[in-house]
Amino acid sequence: MSGKVVLTYFNGRGKMESIRWLLTVAGVEFEEVNMTKHEEYVKLLSDGALLFEQVPLVEIDGMKLVQTKAILNYIAGKYNLYGKDLKERVMIDMYSEGVRDLMEMIMMLPFISPDAKKTKLEDIERKATRRYIPVFEKALASSQYLVGYQLSCADVQLLEITLMLEEKFPTILSKFPVVKAFQGRMKSLPAIQKFLQPGSKRKPQPDDAYVKTVYEVFNYKH
Repeated sequence: MSGKVVLTYFNGRGKMESIRWLLTVAGVEFEEVNMTKHEEYVKLLSDGALLFEQVPLVEIDGMKLVQTKAILNYIAGKYNLYGKDLKERVMIDMYSEGVRDLMEMIMMLPFISPDAKKTKLEDIERKATRRYIPVFEKALASSQYLVGYQLSCADVQLLEITLMLEEKFPTILSKFPVVKAFQGRMKSLPAIQKFLQPGSKRKPQPDDAYVKTVYEVFNYKH
């Protein structure tokens, strides 16, 4: 198995989806192990595979990696998606972390009560349009990419969050033509075009079955 990249998570988006996106853009084939039972999680713990008792877990280059940002940075660095120098990398990190802030708000939606969901959606839309998307609109106004002159992991994550936002708010990019044009360019890249087709390894929006599985694997009561 050492030559293969193996992702261990749930059969859903969560924190693993950005890793799937980045591997896809890098042209890396991967296999997935989808946990469905608490016993599978316990076995990973007893095997010492989860450094901080958390998933995602990615097996790559003979290593067992955890912590989403560390995994993304490793893949980005290995496949030339992490800028040309330290100054570019710190800018890539800043943009990526801004994207992650928004992503994590959306990731939590399936796990909150229906009563709280409406308020949370309003909060996400407000922050996205006032705090986050304007930053990317400005950064892309005079450049094809967020940082420097080549594709980076920040660009891939920005595409991912724009698609996530449009699933919740279909017209959200209507006042951000530069970001919308960027999204169009990114979607035309062959690897991404393929990933967006039905039957790819891209996961659908989380549903009740996904939430139930997460609770079962971690033995959470809700």
